[in-house]
Amino acid sequence: MTASSVPVAFTVDPWDPGYGLAVNEDLDGGALEESSAELTLDLEVPAVKWGPIDPDPAPRLPGTVLFLDGVRRIDARIWVHGSNPQPAPGIAASIAAGLVCCDGAARIADVSVERGLFTAAREATDIITRSARYPARLTDSPRLDQLSLALQQRLANAEVQLALTFRAQHPDGDDLLVVDGPLRGRTHLDRTVGYIKTHHAAYLPAEQAAVIAALVPGQRTPAFTMGTSWRRNSWYLQLPGIPGVPWSGVVRLECSAELPPAEVPLLADLTARLLPPLASTPHKDPRAPQNLVPIGGLERELRHRLGDQQLLYRALRSAAMAGAKYR
Repeated sequence: MTASSVPVAFTVDPWDPGYGLAVNEDLDGGALEESSAELTLDLEVPAVKWGPIDPDPAPRLPGTVLFLDGVRRIDARIWVHGSNPQPAPGIAASIAAGLVCCDGAARIADVSVERGLFTAAREATDIITRSARYPARLTDSPRLDQLSLALQQRLANAEVQLALTFRAQHPDGDDLLVVDGPLRGRTHLDRTVGYIKTHHAAYLPAEQAAVIAALVPGQRTPAFTMGTSWRRNSWYLQLPGIPGVPWSGVVRLECSAELPPAEVPLLADLTARLLPPLASTPHKDPRAPQNLVPIGGLERELRHRLGDQQLLYRALRSAAMAGAKYR
């Protein structure tokens, strides 16, 4: 057999190509870009003694695990016409936030659906269509990235409110809240971790990063503190993954930097015990195993709650044409 005919060994990434990769595919050669974050590596153990950690099985697990997530969708691009000869840009968008409660069985505890017209035009008024109402929500800038940021902030606020309302109704404090995504803006929530399943940057030096590759399902790295534009404690966890696929099953978790250092390993151990059994499987979820089963089910329900995008788009077009008749 010639060299050119030697079969090439390969593995198939379990993530659906429509979602990209668990490692940001825009990066050169698939390698994570170096981060400029300030690190404190000896939060839990000295940096030179880093190695995979098996969670302590002794502490009692919380009676309830909560999963918080949200989805957003731009239903239409909008131009707001007013006294200015140049119309102002805007977006008509829908958001849905939801909370899953796992206490022996998984159920959706609450869902919040909102819509809005996000624009910097001070003359903007609510858009009322036959299918939905889009309240005017003013932004500081007409730039698309700022409109999108305002939309994301509205979603984050809706998520936080769901968590606060649920905990006010269940004040025993026997829960752990898992937020899908970074914890930024939500570090004030008690007993809460952020769950990051897509990796964009290499935060650890090479020696400590090698520990990630050595993890087996259910193990985690030591906790460390990182600071970019905000500070948080973090650790990596290995879920059941696909051997040979880079970063398959690796997720990063983070908690508030205000948490006492002695409590961080306890929280990290809880995630290492609770989350691996909830990993999804490729034949059921296109982002397996990182997209946890409760989160995947919640996302599907939230997208359904957003309503039919084409129907909403047609209703917006009809409302725009009706308004044009009277200008």
